[in-house]
Amino acid sequence: MNVVCVGSGYVGSVTAAALAMVGHATTVIDVDLHKVNCINAGKSPIFEPGLDSLIQHKAGTSLKASVSFHDVHDADVVFICVGTPSLTDGTADLRFVKAAARSIGENLNAERFTVIVNKSTVPVGTAELVAMILEEASGLKSEEQFAVISNPEFLREGFALEDIFFPDRIVIGTLNLKARTIMRELYRPIVEQLVDDGKIWDILPNEHNTKRQKTVYFETDAKSAELIKYASNAFLAVKISYINEIARLSEALGSNVSDIAKGMGLDSRIGEKFLQVSSGWSGSCFPKDTGELLATSQKYGEELSIVKAAVESNQRMYQFCIHKIQQKLKSLNGKTIGILGLTFKPDTDDARQTQAIPIIHKLLQFGARIKVHDPKGMNMFQTLHGELPVYFCNHAEETADRANALILLTHWKDYRQLDWKRMYDSMKNPYILDTRNFLPATELRDIGFDYEGIGTS
Repeated sequence: MNVVCVGSGYVGSVTAAALAMVGHATTVIDVDLHKVNCINAGKSPIFEPGLDSLIQHKAGTSLKASVSFHDVHDADVVFICVGTPSLTDGTADLRFVKAAARSIGENLNAERFTVIVNKSTVPVGTAELVAMILEEASGLKSEEQFAVISNPEFLREGFALEDIFFPDRIVIGTLNLKARTIMRELYRPIVEQLVDDGKIWDILPNEHNTKRQKTVYFETDAKSAELIKYASNAFLAVKISYINEIARLSEALGSNVSDIAKGMGLDSRIGEKFLQVSSGWSGSCFPKDTGELLATSQKYGEELSIVKAAVESNQRMYQFCIHKIQQKLKSLNGKTIGILGLTFKPDTDDARQTQAIPIIHKLLQFGARIKVHDPKGMNMFQTLHGELPVYFCNHAEETADRANALILLTHWKDYRQLDWKRMYDSMKNPYILDTRNFLPATELRDIGFDYEGIGTS
């Protein structure tokens, strides 16, 4: 099939490369010439483990990129994979989706039935909105000459290739039978696992090569598919907020939240995933999606009190971490704090909406001096948050130099292997707050660190 992906960010690049890998002629369209040139040169425009190798493998054959929408004319399927950032009221900003829809509509082929896919996370009802824009721009009739469907992405940054080649489920939102037939054929190599395993395993990082369950292909209507995405992410946010609240209670009681989470996760009805303690959930999805879901519920007069409570609890978790540092250092004014990790999770360079931002803001308000490090996210963080007066360290160990405290926010595996003895010797006050309960606590305490986790005695 001929496939077009509009947008070369996390969703667009991964989707395009994967579909090219399974045999579809795929074109990425983006207004950013630098990203287009990257893909055509066989390089990934984003950091995602394995993606560079995949694009290099397919660039120039079944994968190409362009700034022109002309390839829409010959496409069987067009994916809209553009950003949907939050507005100040929490609702999704659809200007990029609307602009993409207009450009797609201007290039639709009246002689060819085309499926336009909302892959971006968009509010309920967006499929209908996009169809209206396409009809106006193209002069064609929706459902007869083209169809707009919902096919939400469920990619985890850092594990995106695993998730797209071996997904738990593929959700298709449309009642149009012709569109359903086309999408079944598009995804058949993935659903039936017709992918060349050897090539995929060569590309995926070793620690990711474990997922091989059968993919569920699920068809529903567009509105239900759109809500499935929001409801899924909000549920995961609730689960994280819940274990973080249990962590705070556990700390007060003198119990161990890591053991509590493990004991809970052994129950198959609960499961172990998303029961890891943290300084709070963040990233490009959970804050945005819970905000949009709450705005939608308010619009329709159906309060989602559990989701609202999860958001409020998450804000308290940031304050909880700051309070722990204040208890240890008393005054933060003039104190130097080293921060390990700026991305919202490891194995990504995504530092857009990260837990580091509210924590750094609060520390600066109290007069602290901040030094930061991240293996992959410093460039994006500096680009997006360059107004923050923080010192960027080239090496993780530098964050400890003359520091009064260290805070681990992102559990990059490299941080386990740091020269902790050297860091201990260079600190004014060897205090570590490990918000992920990730670092080797016994080893650090043996060195002499005042090590503190979350939810442990």
